[in-house]
Amino acid sequence: MAGEEHSEGGLAFHPLQQFEVHRLFGEGPLQWYTITNATLWLALALVGIILVFVMGSAKRSLVPGRLQSIGEVAYDFVNNMVNDVAGHDGAKYFPLVMTLFVFVLFSNMLGLIPSAFAPTSHIAVTAILGFGVFLFVTLLGFIKHGAHFLGLFWMKDAPLVLRPVIAVIELISYFVRPVSHSIRLAGNIMAGHAVMKVFAAFAPMILISAIGVVVTPVSILAITAIYALEVLVAFIQAYVFTILTCVYLRDALHPAH
Repeated sequence: MAGEEHSEGGLAFHPLQQFEVHRLFGEGPLQWYTITNATLWLALALVGIILVFVMGSAKRSLVPGRLQSIGEVAYDFVNNMVNDVAGHDGAKYFPLVMTLFVFVLFSNMLGLIPSAFAPTSHIAVTAILGFGVFLFVTLLGFIKHGAHFLGLFWMKDAPLVLRPVIAVIELISYFVRPVSHSIRLAGNIMAGHAVMKVFAAFAPMILISAIGVVVTPVSILAITAIYALEVLVAFIQAYVFTILTCVYLRDALHPAH
């Protein structure tokens, strides 16, 4: 996380500075091929996934080690989620759902390391995931059902007079899906990190003012509590993103109400 600046008037801090993307090498404007802090932590997330799910399960021991156990628990967790939400027809899309879950989870967790960069705090990352899921399930729905996929927006159980109105509402809500899908993840991760940064700025107050005798301990306790909460949020947001993907996948496979 970005550091604070001491000024003549006290302590100045910038809670959003930690989300800035910057070059790792050299100077100059950012290009699409520039290696940045975002690139580094995305690569570290990929390395972590490979270590746990490839290297950790390479031996395939009957008595699993720690990494293999983590991989098996994650596999069972996501597999049960896909079967329960999307149904047995969604099992063939398990690799996609599993990939999304572990990528979001590892990116969230790595962002909790001090001085780290959280890739999922940027809408540029989460929007690609959200709109990617949206385009995939939409194309899947039309490929499997053709024009019958539009039955997703036509509520047969509703009164005939209300069906056109409900169809318009359903259509709008459908196109809002990728926006809410991506903003929810980025917003929650960014908000948690920003709040931690605000409390962290008051931690050195004891070195500046006498009131710091009270403020500093409270700030440290608050940081500890929020950090523990952010660990939970990191998992919950990965879970929410994944289960919404399963819901959208179910709608594509079974569009009729």
